[in-house]
Amino acid sequence: EERVKWGKIKTEERAIEKLLRSYGSDVSNLVDLCRQSIIFDDPADLLACVKAIRDDAEVVIVRIKNRLRKDYDSRESAGYRDVLLNLRVETEETMVVGVETHVCEVQLILRHFAQLKSDEGHRNYVHFRNARGE
Repeated sequence: EERVKWGKIKTEERAIEKLLRSYGSDVSNLVDLCRQSIIFDDPADLLACVKAIRDDAEVVIVRIKNRLRKDYDSRESAGYRDVLLNLRVETEETMVVGVETHVCEVQLILRHFAQLKSDEGHRNYVHFRNARGE
């Protein structure tokens, strides 16, 4: 079964929409242009992945958005839950090519939530997000 879902780069149209709707045109908040998903069957494996990324000396975690927290109000995401890591990779190679400050997003998702991200599920989420003006 699929464990890594290679995401497409966010479209220019959606990036501009998000900047205007959610970030007051502050481009520094747009941190999910480049994103990938890792799918887990077990919450313990997801936690182990978070710890491995946290402990990697070449990774700088900029933000963790934990939508698996017990106190997270899942109405904010139409019932969807995951853990988002916004991070930078700081290596000799990224510094040479000048991308060490680029922030990307890694989405850590339990399989049953990943299955909700089908085409139909995503369409429902887009309607939900648009209704909220996000």
